[in-house]
Amino acid sequence: MALFLLSVLLLCLGYLIYGAVVEKVFDIRPNHQTPAVTYADGVDYIPLSVWRVFLIQFLNIAGLGPVFGAILGALYGPVCLLWIVFGSIFAGGVHDYLSGMISMCYRGRTLSYFVEIFLGRRFCVAFLVVLIVLLLIVGSIFAKTPAMMLSSLIGMDFVWWLLIIFGYYFLATILPIDKIVGRLYPLFAAALLLATVLLLFALLGKGYDFYPDLHTVNQNPNGQPIFPLMFITIACGALSGFHATQSPMMARCLVNEKYGRPVFYGAMILEGVVALVWATLSIAFFHGTSGLNEALGAGGNAGKVVADVSEGLLGVYGKFLTVGSIVLLAITSGDTALRSARLSLADFFKVKQQKLLNRLVLSLIIFALAMGLAFIDLNKIWLYFGWTNQMLATIMLWIGALYLKHKKRLYQIAMLPAMFMTSVCGTYFAYSKLMLAQSLDVSIVIGVAIMLFVTGLFAFLSAKA
Repeated sequence: MALFLLSVLLLCLGYLIYGAVVEKVFDIRPNHQTPAVTYADGVDYIPLSVWRVFLIQFLNIAGLGPVFGAILGALYGPVCLLWIVFGSIFAGGVHDYLSGMISMCYRGRTLSYFVEIFLGRRFCVAFLVVLIVLLLIVGSIFAKTPAMMLSSLIGMDFVWWLLIIFGYYFLATILPIDKIVGRLYPLFAAALLLATVLLLFALLGKGYDFYPDLHTVNQNPNGQPIFPLMFITIACGALSGFHATQSPMMARCLVNEKYGRPVFYGAMILEGVVALVWATLSIAFFHGTSGLNEALGAGGNAGKVVADVSEGLLGVYGKFLTVGSIVLLAITSGDTALRSARLSLADFFKVKQQKLLNRLVLSLIIFALAMGLAFIDLNKIWLYFGWTNQMLATIMLWIGALYLKHKKRLYQIAMLPAMFMTSVCGTYFAYSKLMLAQSLDVSIVIGVAIMLFVTGLFAFLSAKA
């Protein structure tokens, strides 16, 4: 238990100390009017209280990642805690803070707009296509997964649950952000945090050994290497590119730049705590990585692990609370993924969103595609999601570094994690059987070579700017 408490303490200190450093480097303007005030439109630009924005941001970025990703990452043993803690502090927190604060400096614009400014129009077009496809897949998967879980937990046919969820998605996408998201998300976030705390205390009360085999060596029962796989597996809860699609939505609701640290950096740290809890639960409840691997089964069913852990620790009613909160996690990230797709297209094509008709046209296109994806097998495509997601995070970190260097600030806070993640993504691209399928040694060389090339390109672009 001491390791768990130390990990939580480090995350808290990371927020207090390194978060303050990042904020100072960015050089906030507390007296500057934010987009929420300057461009208030009653739809997407709406001033909200800081605690409400914080809870919405936390729920938006969480999704299934800090639960399912942490469960699968726990197969590597307690070493996964190192990535969750230090990844959240030095990579994820920086990534989320920069994506939110840079957005506030550019009228609350979305990620594709940053890409166009710093990397050019041509790259932006290709990037936007990948981004929209990614958001559509997230929206589709995060509708299917809770629909299956609800069908198993409560009954009623899967298709009916899917239609209900998509109906909710549509309303949440076109209505002003304070009507559904602003009112319900803080309650949903509270339910998730309650379930997380209850599970942790139940684990402690029943006397489980938190880490039965406390070593920092690779304990993966399948022999999978820590580098690069663990850094792709654990995304939300350490570093996730999906967060860069969510932060601009809250950048349109904050009334002061001084709230950026608690909302953007702080929500990432809280997500890291949730990931810590689920990684610990997974290792402790199944008495080590071998037991966890057996519980996951051949398909790596993290949803089954959630159900087993919650029922084993909290009973049937606790299972309903926990699974219900996980379902809400998926749904709330799915709808904001599709809302982000609408905003990204609106920014790119310069379609103003105050008029309901404009929102309806974009939303109908998005939902037609997302619902179509929901009825086909996305399992093979989903296998590429982890790598694509971390590539997205890497691009955002490089953009953050370009922005800071252009402003003559300490750009290394973004460049160093960007370099590391470039080597991770490059190595994974070479090593994965879905891609080049090279040996690990060769893959690492390729990954480092890609990292050096991109770093050189960064130096060229930044000097040119």
